[in-house]
Amino acid sequence: MITIYGRESSSSVQLVMWAVNELGLAHERLDYGHGHASTKTGEYLAMNPMGRVPVLVDGPVCMFESAAILRYLGAAYGGGAFWPSDPAVRGPLDTWAEWAKNTFTEAVLEIFVYDVRLPPDSRDPSILERAARRLEPLARMLADRIGGGPWIAGEAFTFADIACGHILHRYFTLDWDRPDLPALFDYYQRLQGRPAYRRHAMISYESLRGSY
Repeated sequence: MITIYGRESSSSVQLVMWAVNELGLAHERLDYGHGHASTKTGEYLAMNPMGRVPVLVDGPVCMFESAAILRYLGAAYGGGAFWPSDPAVRGPLDTWAEWAKNTFTEAVLEIFVYDVRLPPDSRDPSILERAARRLEPLARMLADRIGGGPWIAGEAFTFADIACGHILHRYFTLDWDRPDLPALFDYYQRLQGRPAYRRHAMISYESLRGSY
């Protein structure tokens, strides 16, 4: 059985949990980090020397970094359309997956930190303005890529949708002046039609409010 170490309020853990549930894999999740079991013990640091979540253990395989875990799950268990076997098909999708998990997600999390994790009396509106200016063109890029979709690859739902879509619940529920991007909004609506997305990516972040 696969074991995932990490609190459900972590967006990186949400990515992994969505993937294992989308693939129908037997698993358990153990609460670690931010008010749960410590990620700084020797035992945990032996699994992830960064002391962060998530960690995935699958038999002899022990991994950290959620994007790498997603690729592992796709290669080990995905098959078919989810993880295309042809590198010429999979490679461009992996480009968008990598971009989404790093560039796009990091920009969303800048607004998340401002709107949720910073106490109200320590917020500088200029921070939000800069973060929004950074995020808006990235959101337009993703909307343009999706177009009519329905998915990143077109007709097939793939690992790239998990990388691109896991952060959209925060994107659409944070308090900021979002650009009007119908293609991106429609994509988010389609994602909500997937039970694994609703259960594992649309997690309340209220427990993190004011935590910085």
